[in-house]
Amino acid sequence: MQSKEYEVEIGGKKITAIFSDLANQANGSVILKSEGTVVMATAVISKDGSKNLGFFNLTVEYLEKFYAAGKILGGQYNKREGRPSDQSILAARMIDRTIRPLFDQHIKNAVQVIVTVIAVGETDPKTLGINAVSIALHTSNIPWNGPIGAVQISKTEVDQTLKVNHYIPNADESVYALDLLVCGKDKTINMIEAMSYELSEDEMGGCFDLASGEITKWEEFQKKLASEFGKEKLIFPKIKIEDEMITIFDKDIKPMLDEKLFTNESKKVTSEAEDLWKKILDEKYQEEDNDAIKSASEDYLHHYLDISFHTMALEKNVRADGRKVDEVRKLYAKAGGISDVLHGSGIFYRGETHVLSVLTLGGPEDMLIIQGMESESKKRFMHHYNFPPYSGGETGRVGGINRREMGHGFLAEKALTPVIPNKIKFPYTIRVVSESTASNGSTSQASICAATIALMDGGVPITTPVAGISVGLMASELDNSKYVLLTDIQGPEDHYGDMDFKVAGTKNGITAIQLDVKVDGVQIGILKEALLRAKNARMQILETITSELAEPRAKISPNAPEILTVKIKKDQIGMVIGPGGKNINAIREETGTEITIEEDGTVFVTGKNGGAEKAVKIIEEMTHEYKVGDTAEGTVVKLMDFGAFVKISSETEGLVHVSEIAPFRVERVSDILKEGDKVPVKIIKLDEKGRLSLSIKEANKDFFKPKV
Repeated sequence: MQSKEYEVEIGGKKITAIFSDLANQANGSVILKSEGTVVMATAVISKDGSKNLGFFNLTVEYLEKFYAAGKILGGQYNKREGRPSDQSILAARMIDRTIRPLFDQHIKNAVQVIVTVIAVGETDPKTLGINAVSIALHTSNIPWNGPIGAVQISKTEVDQTLKVNHYIPNADESVYALDLLVCGKDKTINMIEAMSYELSEDEMGGCFDLASGEITKWEEFQKKLASEFGKEKLIFPKIKIEDEMITIFDKDIKPMLDEKLFTNESKKVTSEAEDLWKKILDEKYQEEDNDAIKSASEDYLHHYLDISFHTMALEKNVRADGRKVDEVRKLYAKAGGISDVLHGSGIFYRGETHVLSVLTLGGPEDMLIIQGMESESKKRFMHHYNFPPYSGGETGRVGGINRREMGHGFLAEKALTPVIPNKIKFPYTIRVVSESTASNGSTSQASICAATIALMDGGVPITTPVAGISVGLMASELDNSKYVLLTDIQGPEDHYGDMDFKVAGTKNGITAIQLDVKVDGVQIGILKEALLRAKNARMQILETITSELAEPRAKISPNAPEILTVKIKKDQIGMVIGPGGKNINAIREETGTEITIEEDGTVFVTGKNGGAEKAVKIIEEMTHEYKVGDTAEGTVVKLMDFGAFVKISSETEGLVHVSEIAPFRVERVSDILKEGDKVPVKIIKLDEKGRLSLSIKEANKDFFKPKV
């Protein structure tokens, strides 16, 4: 294998780019290596675009291989990698959101980018993968307006120092106080994914500045690589729409849009215009050979709408629905009231965006077990998001989950994780499902609000409520200083606007961010301003939520299971479990509970109808370490000439000598005791082997009366 290697240092880490003939059939490829982590990125464009008309056909795959971590995972009968993990889907989405805006959207040939994780070391493969994709595209012959750079900015709960590309293998969310991924170019940012523990707007803005400086290093490195390895870019001429069709558009379509586009009938007239324009084009271009120009003509309508919304916003501060640029739509919040069967529920409206969230509480045994390439862990808080077809007034396939639904669900989960109580305080497994029931802008942020209400309604002691809002942007192509920020974007502002900046947080600070753009990038100063705009809107939403429910309910639903906690010594764990699980299974069967024992001896008992209390009592009796002076009630299990053995717990018994039975002389033990009798006892001696000597008379001198 022939190869050339080039090095760059980013965030104090040495990164090596390897160019070889390993994947020489691809239009572009590269291997990136850093601290034992190795990823390969390939980029390919199809030779024919005639079958992919009407949209820019980009697919991104992020492939996790178990061999990358030296693992053999899977079931007994299949050791191949199965469906993509949640983390790999999220990584693919981040790559897609970063590179998609930098393609000329008129290209109809399919483009596919694949990142293969070959080895996992001390560098984050996801961040490395995004940079590898940029290099593969930039040095290929695929037309693309890169390069970009991607960096992670983080700090931990232990070390509050901001660090660049500080990857912690096998870390869960609670390790990071800030986990921020920033992608961008030319001192602008075009993709953000972040979770933070109530970070201030000022500090978050400073993180953007820090990331931008490191991104510049990536850009300079890639431009150097392209000067040596870069291929001449393919050219895909943009098809020009016929003058005749422009005349027809101006006559039949433009007047209906101009009349109602900025009224309360905006959504209706846009749909009617799309239908009419499609009908006109179907009649004009009936032959298959005309598909290309027909597709370009369809785009003309969207181009006109794009210009219209930008012009009105930039020149007159006018929005499609007539709101002020910083105005949030009408808000509504409702806690509970659906059914007593549910453990908790919340409904949240923001204009025409409506979400229902439902809470379910389970025991520790209900935690999600994650077997991934990077880590194996258990997850006790989950947020899942569904977007059924009726939410957008459409019909469609129901079932399964797409990447968008998964991404929205995880965004809300990130936003809520910083306020979820720890396991010791609230040992429940927590699952919230958000159903988008009506959609007109940012259902993911509405899900955060509805989920917050559901958590509080269910009595989950979150530290403080969380809310989210999306801020949009209309920017001038000719003047970088001319732009308008739009709070709480809806349909057309989302579709034709330049960014979707989702910011979630509490009254104290930011908990999650997600940025998508449709332009090459957004200036950092604009993003800092948008953070403050989002904060103002968030405070308004939080006021609506807390007006409905000021704090978590004092008690969880009676339909939720009860979880009790008991602590035992580490060396008692084996005794409680018993040989082959005999003891613990017997307790489960007798009490109808689930029992989870942690390595440190913490025991979680989950049950209903008093079962948990019964199981805890049994475990406490099993593990109780008796000392001299303790009293208990026991059962006579065996009679001897010299006394009786009394069992005081499932694992403990002791001898009551004949002289300790009663305060008078007992001739024969059997005269006064029989097997099965319940008697009070006091521990009077504990020998070096742990054997107990018991006394009935010292426990209760009047328990036996002398025979007259």
